Amino acid sequence: MGKNPQTTGRLRPVDLARRHELSTQAVRNYEAAGILPEAGRTSHGYRTYTPLHAHALDAFLALLPGHGHATATSIMRAVNRAEPEEAFRLVDESHAQLLQDRRTLRAVEDALRDLGPTTPSLTDEGGGPGAEGMFVGPLAHELGIRPATLRKWERAGIVTPRRDPGTGYRVYAAADVRDARLAHQLRRGGYRLDRIALLTAHVREAGGPEPLAAVLGDWHARLTARGRAMLAGAAALHAYLDQRDAPDRRADTG
Repeated sequence: MGKNPQTTGRLRPVDLARRHELSTQAVRNYEAAGILPEAGRTSHGYRTYTPLHAHALDAFLALLPGHGHATATSIMRAVNRAEPEEAFRLVDESHAQLLQDRRTLRAVEDALRDLGPTTPSLTDEGGGPGAEGMFVGPLAHELGIRPATLRKWERAGIVTPRRDPGTGYRVYAAADVRDARLAHQLRRGGYRLDRIALLTAHVREAGGPEPLAAVLGDWHARLTARGRAMLAGAAALHAYLDQRDAPDRRADTG
């Protein structure tokens, strides 16, 4: 009976590939990208891997769902360059982004509580034209965006300002301001303009935020899944770091 390559010190590219249902070319690409440590070579020039490479591949594939391809790649490159602090910084940034996304979701939910046909009339505070609405400049300033962005949202059907008959300027009524505020929050949450246009249309038609309940539930579920994926990625990365540090620990205790 032949030896199990997973329990010996030498693994072929196909051994790593089969373990994760990848192609051998994908394994070579991961090595070329710095995701895996550099492979050894036989006397005939064939690549040879070790269980450490298997742990590296485990870690990368576990990091992918929570951090995305670009960040997971950067994390693995930093580890393989023996720059763990850089890897930890990247992990921290992903967790900070997840926290920000949770805060954004909460802000959207808070904003939706104020949506509806009874939205109070706007005042002229901040440069708006009184109860009639707001001009593009003051509204853009309030949201922290450029006036061109509001015009882009108008082309997408997200806001539908009327034109002042005397000046031709856009005038955003209370419902438009509500929809612009909602669009701003949803854009921060990663939603595309076509999806936001559909949601704001539902809000206008229904006169309230009820149609968004399913979307918000899905958003919660995606953030929860990302959080769990980050935990799984952290565990796999920890295992890989332990394997990389194992020779040093043996030397320290020898």
